[in-house]
Amino acid sequence: MRRLLELLQRLDGRGYKAYKDLRGRYTFPEFALVIDHVQGDPFAAPTRARALVPPEAARLPEDLFATPSRRVGSEHFLAEAFAAAARRVARRRGTGHSGQVSISAPAQQMLWRTAVRITPEGGIAFRFTVGLPAAGRRILGREAVALLTADVPAVVRHALDAVRRDPAVARRYAETNEDADFLRSRLPEMGLVAFVADGSLLPRRSGVDDRPLLDGLPFHSPDRLRVQVHLPNAGAVTGMGVPQGVTLIVGGGFHGKSTLLNALALGVYNHKPGDGRERVVTVPQAVSIRAEDGRAVAGVDISAFIANLPFGRDTTRFTTANASGSTSQAANIMEALEMGARLLLIDEDTAATNFMIRDRRMQALVPKAHEPITPFIDRVRQLYAQRGVSTVLVVGGSGDYLDVADTVIALVAYRPEEVTEQAREIAHRYPTGRQAEAEGEVAVTPRVPLPGSVDTARGKKAVAVKAHGVRSLQLGRETIDLQAVAQLVHPDQTRAIGLAIGYAVRRGYLDGRRSLGEVFAAVWADVQREGLEVLGIGEHPPGDLAAFRPWEWAAALNRLRTLRVKGMVQ
Repeated sequence: MRRLLELLQRLDGRGYKAYKDLRGRYTFPEFALVIDHVQGDPFAAPTRARALVPPEAARLPEDLFATPSRRVGSEHFLAEAFAAAARRVARRRGTGHSGQVSISAPAQQMLWRTAVRITPEGGIAFRFTVGLPAAGRRILGREAVALLTADVPAVVRHALDAVRRDPAVARRYAETNEDADFLRSRLPEMGLVAFVADGSLLPRRSGVDDRPLLDGLPFHSPDRLRVQVHLPNAGAVTGMGVPQGVTLIVGGGFHGKSTLLNALALGVYNHKPGDGRERVVTVPQAVSIRAEDGRAVAGVDISAFIANLPFGRDTTRFTTANASGSTSQAANIMEALEMGARLLLIDEDTAATNFMIRDRRMQALVPKAHEPITPFIDRVRQLYAQRGVSTVLVVGGSGDYLDVADTVIALVAYRPEEVTEQAREIAHRYPTGRQAEAEGEVAVTPRVPLPGSVDTARGKKAVAVKAHGVRSLQLGRETIDLQAVAQLVHPDQTRAIGLAIGYAVRRGYLDGRRSLGEVFAAVWADVQREGLEVLGIGEHPPGDLAAFRPWEWAAALNRLRTLRVKGMVQ
């Protein structure tokens, strides 16, 4: 620490690039400060640093990190505490980012991330950034002393004290994460694809604020779908079990149908205490599906849904730079199945109407011989019967789906009712007269990406990645539109996905022989063995990565407009 003080005093008033001398390790009373990368000027990306707290200084209760689930929950708690303290101490100390202390703050979902890591022995690594102070391009040595020897230690101390002040709160994060993982693991044996606990708060504050709407109506499960589970920490919990098969969510507009579906979509992740969705869990292989006009499609077999196009265009290796609503939705389903999806989540509001249904009158007007689309209604039961793929579908205007549903849930002012028998009676009383149009099975053809079609380089960088929130990813010279990929929840996931694609290229996993699923499996095996840090570029561990699923990784690669696959018709 004295060495750092002396160095900063010598640097005072010098040109900004002299800050490069700060790289290295400095010992503080409770932790070691490691400066990994120094920014080039006050306006550049801030300096990357680490605070390494040994177990004897961290003094974490062992039960907070005894299992992987508990460790992730505790890391989330520590990241929140660090971020809150950083916001309090940060103040402008000069030009540009001068004085900034920041960590990649978590959101409502508890993800495996690199911002905070608890070691097996109970030590803690905080990975964060600081803006080294300057006036113009002249070093402000005294301000840097205050930043690095007062502000940063205060932030680290506050994060550690958060556990010591109220260990029960920290323990709640660990236990909540463990309970959610346990509950999700129990779903298949219970014959369920999702569970929504009684008392859950499903509505969010707004479309851009994922925090719970505190005056929202607590969830109350319908009697016929109510199940009870015993969780390791919370004990007996009751809630609505969503069965395997085909489930419809029906109801009037603004009664909560899409809110419930959104909660199920994000139930693939665990949620922090107080979120309201802590015990809303979905099978991990659940994928949101929608139409996506204009997306690129590379060699996808969509023939189960769209075939016999005019002029003999092949749909077994369908390729386009500008997909329509129906072709994009067909491609989204087949790409999800290719990566092992077991549950499809669809809202008719974001689906292509002509892809979802063709009623009796339209069948009479346009005969099947002249209609390339086999509507989803004629494949949805087949997907479950032949491939074990369930579907949860929000329907507000297409009663034809009552004919194919196993379970029907009606939302009335956000309160669910089980109306399956009533729906069956209505379907019997008012037959649609439509004819099923599906022929053959839903065949899933694994695709092999060609390595030359994925270029991650830009300028001097072999892997150039920049995440624009969760809706866009710059990879090399290409920008990938992720706006329709609804289950990305944090920019750290977007960044990690980009690096994982680059990692597959660097390691030779994208070799023209492995399928997309095999490429992902090779990458993820390395991540599980060595941590998310293995995806980083350079010698220092990144602090801004979060775990991602194979479906979002594949979604990014599938939307890369340069992607080509083996055997693809150009």
